[in-house]
Amino acid sequence: MKRLVTFGIFIAFASLVLAQSPPTQRKASKTFTARAGRARPAPTPPPIRKENTDGVLPRAARGGNPFQMLNPKAPPQYGTAEDSVVLDPDTGKWKGIKLFTINF
Repeated sequence: MKRLVTFGIFIAFASLVLAQSPPTQRKASKTFTARAGRARPAPTPPPIRKENTDGVLPRAARGGNPFQMLNPKAPPQYGTAEDSVVLDPDTGKWKGIKLFTINF
């Protein structure tokens, strides 16, 4: 224990002596610096299709008049009922409504 206390006092004294010495007497430490070049711009992300989702909710949120989805005589730009309905392959009758689908 005495050795540990003596060693601690010695280290504290040595750090005080080195801190008070003038900078000209200390050895100059090497510093490593990196060249600052022009920053490269981030690469542009790949293009994403605007309409990569389908279903009733995205069609209503895209704009226009969402009530036209209920109109049976709506213009073709609003789509058809088959775009938003799940059909049973055996009977051909509708089975459900596509609320939100993601196309890959």
